[in-house]
Amino acid sequence: MEYTDTELMVTAAAEQLEDDDSVLVGIGVPNLACNLAKRNHAPNLEMIYESGTIGSNPSSLPLSVGDPVLASGAVGIESMLNGFSYYLQGGRIDVGFLGGAQVDKYGNINSTVIGDYEDPAVRLPGSGGACEIASNAHRTIIISPLEERRFPEAVDFVTSPGYLDAETERDDFGLRGGPDAVITDKAIMGFDDDGEMIVERLHPGVTEADVQAATGWEIQFVDDVERTREPTDEELRLIREELDPDGVYLD
Repeated sequence: MEYTDTELMVTAAAEQLEDDDSVLVGIGVPNLACNLAKRNHAPNLEMIYESGTIGSNPSSLPLSVGDPVLASGAVGIESMLNGFSYYLQGGRIDVGFLGGAQVDKYGNINSTVIGDYEDPAVRLPGSGGACEIASNAHRTIIISPLEERRFPEAVDFVTSPGYLDAETERDDFGLRGGPDAVITDKAIMGFDDDGEMIVERLHPGVTEADVQAATGWEIQFVDDVERTREPTDEELRLIREELDPDGVYLD
C-alpha cells in the first residue's frame, strides 16, 4: 500500500515506544503514534495527557488534550497541577513528545519568537507544557517536518531545552533525560556523545543530499546509515480506519 510522509512519521514514532513506557501524549501525530504502538507492540503503554487523564484508552480520535473521550476508560483523572507536579516533575514520565517552530543542532526547541525577542518578526504561542516536558521526561521525541527554516544551527529562543550547547551540560541545570530521537519526513536523527544531532536513518527514496539541503548546518551522518522501514499494510489500516478515519491529521 502507498503511504504519505505523515503516515511514515507516525509509524517511525510508534517504533520509539516500548511496552510499559509511560508517555505524555500530544495531540496530532504523537497521539496517532502512541495509539498505534499500543495496538501493535506496546499493549501496556501508559498514556497520560496534559489535561490529567492517566492510563487513557480513547475510543475515538481526541481533538484536543481536553477532549472528554480521553476520560473514557482511563485509569484515573488528576488535576493538571498533579499531572505536572507529581507525575512529570516527579520523574514518573518516561517519554514526552515535542515539536516547535525551530529545532537546532543540539535539540533545543523554539516555540516563542522568530527573530529578536524584544522585536520579533513573529511571536509564537510559547511554551505551554513543553519546557516542563523537555526538562523532566526521561527521554523526549521531537517530531517536525525537515525544512531549513525549521532546523537552523541555533534557535532564536530556547523555549524547551535540548542539549543546550557544546559547553553546557543538562546536569548543570538539574534537567533529566534529553532528546532521544527526531522524527522528520525525510530522516530519523539521534544525538551523539556531545549532544549534537546526527542522522541515523534515511526514509525510502531520500538521499543524504536531500537531508543536508533541508538542514541549516552541516549535519553529521552515522557511518552506516540505515533505511527506515515502510509502514505495513496493517499499520496503515489501523491509522486510516481506526485512529484517524476522517483524515484530521493525515495528509
